Amino acid sequence: MKGGMDEVPIPKKYEVIREMSKGTYSIQLLCELAKVSKSGYYKWIKRQETPNEKRIEDEEIKKKIMECHKKYKGIYGYRRIQVWLKKIYSLPINHKRVQRLMSEMNIQAVIRKKKPYYGKKEAYVISDNHINRDFAASRPNEKWVTDITYLIFNGQKLYLSAIKDLYNSEIVAYHVSRSNDLKLVMDTLKKAKKKRNVKGVLLHSDQGFQGV
Repeated sequence: MKGGMDEVPIPKKYEVIREMSKGTYSIQLLCELAKVSKSGYYKWIKRQETPNEKRIEDEEIKKKIMECHKKYKGIYGYRRIQVWLKKIYSLPINHKRVQRLMSEMNIQAVIRKKKPYYGKKEAYVISDNHINRDFAASRPNEKWVTDITYLIFNGQKLYLSAIKDLYNSEIVAYHVSRSNDLKLVMDTLKKAKKKRNVKGVLLHSDQGFQGV
């Protein structure tokens, strides 16, 4: 995505601030960098802790939207996702609501163009889906999930890679980099290995591509 700070949804900024504040960064500093008010952030935190019925419903719908988004490789826009939700889950949801929730999740349809390729194709590995949508963990260091997101700081895009323990949603390790590449992932894993005993841990990711 291109553009300035205003193009990043405020709820997404709050999510990144919450995760990064668990480390060495202060909330005051993160709010200033993200150009959001500290009071607004704390109001958002309070809503997360005491969600109303509509917000709980929105969160459930978001999970289904993400299921569709991943299933169809991000090519569905909000109108096609609305049709999918109605067909698969019999949800009589308005397309404007789907659009709003997708905006909060910072996802949109991707139009992929085929690029000419010259040279030999390299083999790549797709790991088996061992977690199989079972995101419940009975003990610490049983199941970890990892993902990469980004935030614009002072007009510059920074990538945040984080590893979360599904047992208690604790952020085991995170790393910030200017590049979304394999080194970012490996640096995050190295930090996790220093903090925890990783023997027997199941690490799950969406298997996105990180260029070297």
